[in-house]
Amino acid sequence: MDVAASEFFRSGKYDLDFKSPDDPARYISGEKLGELYQSFIKNYPVVSIEDPFDQDDWETWQKFLTQVPIQIVGDDLTVTNPKRIQKAVELKACNCLLLKVNQIGSVTESIQWGLVVRARGAGSQDSWVLSPSRGAGSQDSWVLSPALGGEWGLVG
Repeated sequence: MDVAASEFFRSGKYDLDFKSPDDPARYISGEKLGELYQSFIKNYPVVSIEDPFDQDDWETWQKFLTQVPIQIVGDDLTVTNPKRIQKAVELKACNCLLLKVNQIGSVTESIQWGLVVRARGAGSQDSWVLSPSRGAGSQDSWVLSPALGGEWGLVG
């Protein structure tokens, strides 16, 4: 599931009916949103949730990751930004990173961050997995080469 929760984050809470006229009374906390995701995980074969919370809701990311046995992907959370990647690693905010060469600036930087993430335990069930992105509809398989050569884990 690619939730992109930053799109419906309002005043520190989440508006699940964000396309309707604004009504703060219906906003829910990150904790309640996490409980909703947990019900999905329990009742459906969910294996991965991308961007379940706002990109700056670090505390909720951290807490949620300790409560679920699935892959939690940081895309909007890290935006392939070295400082945000480092923070996500330190806080254990997600267990999968979507690394996009077009966001970070160079293939070399992508490889460097892939190695940082791998050093934190990529490939194991309970730690970091790196999933490079080829971009929307791209068939450029050359982007996968560093991931395959670096044995970064999941490649998508």
